[in-house]
Amino acid sequence: MKKITLIVCAVLAMASVTKAQIQTSTTPGVIDAKKDINSILQFTNADYNFGRIVFGKPTEYQVTVKNISTDSVTLENVQAGCGCTTPKGYTRGEKIAPGKSKVVTLGFNGGTNGAFTKFVTFFFNSGLQKQVSFHGETFKPAEEPAPANDATQKLKNPSN
Repeated sequence: MKKITLIVCAVLAMASVTKAQIQTSTTPGVIDAKKDINSILQFTNADYNFGRIVFGKPTEYQVTVKNISTDSVTLENVQAGCGCTTPKGYTRGEKIAPGKSKVVTLGFNGGTNGAFTKFVTFFFNSGLQKQVSFHGETFKPAEEPAPANDATQKLKNPSN
């Protein structure tokens, strides 16, 4: 009997969660969370390739968010997936008017050895969110230069 009660409770809980996710806002001026974010905002550099960068050398790039809708959108937060990435150049709760853009700078400390892929999530009002990414590969430069080669000098000056 306890198992049946537990199963019924689990089914009812899942049904209420599903219903809560399906409900949409009917408040005027509020963007419907079920809308495709790409029909509201346009992102440049949403998947950025750093290529090869020096290990441990900080670098950064910019993501531009343009409001292509007819309503203002509020940038609530920008959250990096790890401590090696730092978003800057934005203010929480900043409104982006229709037709306007906001540039957010994403800094990376280069502390990952080898290939890397990092993620940053942009959170907007009405539950809208977009995950952008960047990737590349770090390398460690040679600690000492290559040794001198006398044979090269002889080729340059054959009289020696």
